[in-house]
Amino acid sequence: MSVAEVRRTDLSAFLRTRRARITPEMVDLAPGPRRRTPGLRREEVAQLAGVGVTWYTWLEQGRPINASAQVLDAIARTLRLDSAERQHLYRLAGQAEDPIPVDSGQVTPEMRAILDRLGDMPACVSNSRCDVLAWNAGYAALFPELVGAPEGERNSLWQTCLNGSPQTLLLDRDHELARAVAVLRGSYTRHGDDPCWQDFVRRLSSESAEFARLWARQDVAEPGPRVKAYKHVERGVLRFGTTSLMAVPELRLIVYTPMDDETRQAMSDLVGSGETAR
Repeated sequence: MSVAEVRRTDLSAFLRTRRARITPEMVDLAPGPRRRTPGLRREEVAQLAGVGVTWYTWLEQGRPINASAQVLDAIARTLRLDSAERQHLYRLAGQAEDPIPVDSGQVTPEMRAILDRLGDMPACVSNSRCDVLAWNAGYAALFPELVGAPEGERNSLWQTCLNGSPQTLLLDRDHELARAVAVLRGSYTRHGDDPCWQDFVRRLSSESAEFARLWARQDVAEPGPRVKAYKHVERGVLRFGTTSLMAVPELRLIVYTPMDDETRQAMSDLVGSGETAR
């Protein structure tokens, strides 16, 4: 498949899933008889957005047609898309104005110096595919299986999906994993022609039925600060606020800030046990 064909296929699936979650009652339409599928019908989306039924049907079928920004805005309003979903729609339809950044994967000496200065505050440098490229002693102490994994599996999403008994267990895992997959989907739109991205999604879908199910949902989200709780095998519950800072295009510095005295003390003790940074 060409890049354009892949994007049209993704656009088709995305529009279908967004349409399915909007009920007639949400947009002041009568439910009507003989509804075989959840959500709105194609003709109802076309009517509410003010576009032709045939044109919208072709768009949802992934046919090679052009959609203006004004029409996409109308469809986005009708389907009640949030900011991340709107950007995803525009990219899939070829209307995104932001340039595609280069995923260089180069960790600079300055980035490593910042990681080292953070000491027992866990931190790493990650790309938009969730590959962990560099880390400090705090991160290694918190996630030893991740930093010790082979290069192709040294990925936070991969480990969350496939490491069944980690030393540090993510609490509220189902919610956090679903969001992480949605963030990956948003980034994937910019890299659909990259064989490395295609291979990663293909391999993880094959290894994890859970990831494949979440990926098929077509959900999209933007990265941002989170509050996460973990259960450590020896230290109990640890709570962190995570901050994601853009270091260079496509590389993020992710810092885990302890949220309480118990977590701060636990990290000091864990780092003091002799874990090393990279």
